[in-house]
Amino acid sequence: MPSQEVQIRFECQGSGKCCVSHDGHGYVYFSLKDRRRIAEHLGIPTRTFTKDYCTKEGAFYHLKNLHGPCHFLKGKKCSVYEARPTQCRTWPFWPENMDAKKWKTEIAAFCPGVGKGPVIPAKEIKKNLKMDAWVR
Repeated sequence: MPSQEVQIRFECQGSGKCCVSHDGHGYVYFSLKDRRRIAEHLGIPTRTFTKDYCTKEGAFYHLKNLHGPCHFLKGKKCSVYEARPTQCRTWPFWPENMDAKKWKTEIAAFCPGVGKGPVIPAKEIKKNLKMDAWVR
C-alpha cells in the first residue's frame, strides 16, 4: 500500500474504463452475496442468475466469457451499479494495485478517478483490500 504519508484521493468519474478487460485481466468474480444481490436487482432467482451469467472454476464463480467489456456495461454505465459485485465496489483498491509505483504510473494513467474527490481514509482502503481479497 502506498505510504501512509501519501494521501490517496479517489472519486469514480463514471468512465466505464474499469469495466473493460485490460492487461490480460478479465474475470469479474462473484461471492454468493454478490450473486444474490444482482439476481434480486435483475428480478430473477439467484439460481437463474448463476446459470445464465456465471462460470464456476474451482470454488469461485465469475462472469461468463468476459473478453472485453463487462456484460452489464451499457454505454459507459453499469446497468447493475447499485448491486454491483464486491470486486467492482472495491476498485481501484485491489491488492495488486497498491504498490506505490504501480499506483502512480499504471493505475493513475488508466483510471480518471485517481487524484479526484476526497481523500480516502486508510481504514477504508484496508477494508476494501480485505473484501476484495476474500472474493478473488
